[in-house]
Amino acid sequence: MSIDVLRPYLRLVGAGFRRHSTYLAASLAGLFTNTVFGLLRVAVLLAVVGPTGSAAGYDAADTGTFVWLGQGLLAVVLLWPDRELAHRVRTGDIAIDLARPWNLQVALLAQDLGRAGHAVLVRLAPPVAFGALVLPFRWPESPWTVALFAVSTALAVVISFALRFLLDLTSFWLLDNRGVAGVYMSVSGLACGLTVPLAFFPDALRTALYATPFPAVMQTPIDVFGERGSPAALLAHQVLWVVVTLAAGQLVLARATRKLVVQGG
Repeated sequence: MSIDVLRPYLRLVGAGFRRHSTYLAASLAGLFTNTVFGLLRVAVLLAVVGPTGSAAGYDAADTGTFVWLGQGLLAVVLLWPDRELAHRVRTGDIAIDLARPWNLQVALLAQDLGRAGHAVLVRLAPPVAFGALVLPFRWPESPWTVALFAVSTALAVVISFALRFLLDLTSFWLLDNRGVAGVYMSVSGLACGLTVPLAFFPDALRTALYATPFPAVMQTPIDVFGERGSPAALLAHQVLWVVVTLAAGQLVLARATRKLVVQGG
């Protein structure tokens, strides 16, 4: 792919960053809320770990690391759908988007990567720094792990975007997909490893969850940072879901576009 083809998408990455940097007050309010909930979550999980000193391989430092990385990644990978695309489908503005000389999925992904880049600076780094200063925290032993964590986080953002993109595309058939979005938000937090580490779950349930893309959205980046398991295997699992979810998005978008044309859009 030539640089001329990539240039518009690279500009969309910058546009996504600038768009979210405009609302600094909202970002700081979200950061404060995440930090408060992080303190509550770490208190609860430390109470679980406290009596025996560890639970499912998590000691106090592992637990603190899990909580603060999760609180920071929450806004980076964005578990909840923003439903902007779904709104454009409902209003009919999606016809304009589809007429533009771009790949809609790639264009929206570029904007989401810009949003995620801003969230890394404002919503991920501060709570991690706070947690490392005031509570038990485990830093990686290898400096290469930080680079692998950055790669894993980027892959997690792509997977989360692809899932949210598929969710919004249901509006072509449902028109109002708020019910589906509500179910998604209810399931994703638990299934991705935000609420508690997936290691706390029974083996059968954990195996079933890893057959879905949800762990690759949050638990895997945290495991990479905590040096739990083979980094190659963890990243390969994410790459697999990147390919599957993006391909599914292209397929569903093609069918949705045909449906729009048939309906006279």
